[in-house]
Amino acid sequence: MFFEQMHKSWQVALAAQRPLLERIEVDLRPIFSQIAPAPELVCRAFEMPIDEVRVLLLGQDPYPTAGDAVGLAFAVAAGRALPRSLRNIMAELATDIPRASHSGNLSRWADQGVMLLNRHLTTGLGSAGSHIGLGWQEFTDAAVRALAQHHGRDLVAVLWGNQARTAQQLLGAAQIVASAHPSPLSAHRGFFGSKPFSQVNQALEKVGREPIDWSC
Repeated sequence: MFFEQMHKSWQVALAAQRPLLERIEVDLRPIFSQIAPAPELVCRAFEMPIDEVRVLLLGQDPYPTAGDAVGLAFAVAAGRALPRSLRNIMAELATDIPRASHSGNLSRWADQGVMLLNRHLTTGLGSAGSHIGLGWQEFTDAAVRALAQHHGRDLVAVLWGNQARTAQQLLGAAQIVASAHPSPLSAHRGFFGSKPFSQVNQALEKVGREPIDWSC
């Protein structure tokens, strides 16, 4: 199921990781009803062809509240209340690019080539971080390396917080936009005022690529 959810370009790029992905799926299958996001959304970030990725925005793990996680890092379904980290992201967007309209459904970002990837693709309902030992980071680290090798300096990677910044060593020549994490515990220690959205657009324009319309 999980491998087949990915675009064929990712199936090729991550072929060596297929046994790991299938093992994780076997481990999770008995508890499919107790995981976030729903099983059919686990590899949603990989539906975007690898050629179309322009920006990598790296998260940690999905929201554990039932109905919040949608398979894209930081995003929630349209109409859902915004989790605290996402509220802070939207607050920073409003000051960075005041004309951008915003909601919690970030699919419009994904449609423009922003890959919203959690390093751990599942978690237990009501239990944040509970799937960290399953092997997800080995799988997503391989994806990050594949992106960096495919795009080189044309890729812009957004790394919020110390955990995300550990991926910098995987990113080769990619341009990096880094700051504190938008969580309530750290947003006032370097996320607010960091202007990540305009920084990303400046980095894209530097390599001759179209900027992102951050309205969502």
